[in-house]
Amino acid sequence: MSRYARQTILTEVGAEGQARLSSAHVLVVGAGGLAAPVLPLLAGAGVGRITVMDRDTVDLSNLHRQTLFAQADCGRLKAKVAAERCRALNDEIEVEALEHALTSANAPNMAAQADVILDCADSYAASYILSDTCLAQGKPLISASVLGLSGYVGGFCGGAPSLRAVFPDAPDSGASCATAGVLGPVVGTIGAMQTQMALNLILGIAPSPLGQMVQYDARTLRTSTFRFDNAPEPNSCFRFVSVGQLGAEDQIIELRDEAEAAIPAHPNAQRIAPDKLQELDPNKGKRLALCCTTGLRAWRAAEQIQPDWPGEIVLVAASTS
Repeated sequence: MSRYARQTILTEVGAEGQARLSSAHVLVVGAGGLAAPVLPLLAGAGVGRITVMDRDTVDLSNLHRQTLFAQADCGRLKAKVAAERCRALNDEIEVEALEHALTSANAPNMAAQADVILDCADSYAASYILSDTCLAQGKPLISASVLGLSGYVGGFCGGAPSLRAVFPDAPDSGASCATAGVLGPVVGTIGAMQTQMALNLILGIAPSPLGQMVQYDARTLRTSTFRFDNAPEPNSCFRFVSVGQLGAEDQIIELRDEAEAAIPAHPNAQRIAPDKLQELDPNKGKRLALCCTTGLRAWRAAEQIQPDWPGEIVLVAASTS
């Protein structure tokens, strides 16, 4: 009996749908908590090619939610271990591990090679980089985020509005799972929904997950959903760029003090506190690059000075560079 017998019996799948899955290439950015259900479910479904991208190593504090890993994996590269688990589950598919971070420099090439992109990264900077890239290329993006006891998953780009159309403003805080905490089942639930959206998209199951948002509250065990098919794209936005994309033609500002980051994100950076940016003399003809750890401080600072700044302002999140 075929390993896919239990899903090909579905009218929504069948032989034709299984062929679609087998020929699909899915890029999964992030090999942590969201990817823990995403990757084995994609592999089990027979998605023909999976690329998993993550530069981090397994830590003991990951294990309560990142269930692809065991204690013996601590210290190993997440992408490599995750790829091994997927290959062990299904030796009929191709799984590639990329052991480096997503940046605005490598995102276009990575997205161009994939049919569907899944944002499983614990970084809103990476999420916006993926959204900007997918919008420009017309590629579908399934993006998810979890914090505490709640989360969301949505289908963006690929003909639908982008992440920025739904979340045009900077996040309320720079909190992450590491700083605010999270329960494992919340991540697992959102990750499973994220996989289902990806499979629905590949199989052509209607209605399309693109343009749909699902929110989940684990405290009340309730979900809510809405469509945003007609959400307008913001007229202007601050782009994230990588450190490697900065050069002599840029005016580079390091917003972190020496206690937080003894070495600036870029060697040509000038260290200035966020509350002193109004005193900065605009150098016309130069792009202003604001650097911090996650990008949130840079985004907030850019919002403050943009009305009086004559040129382009870009953001650099050192944690994703």
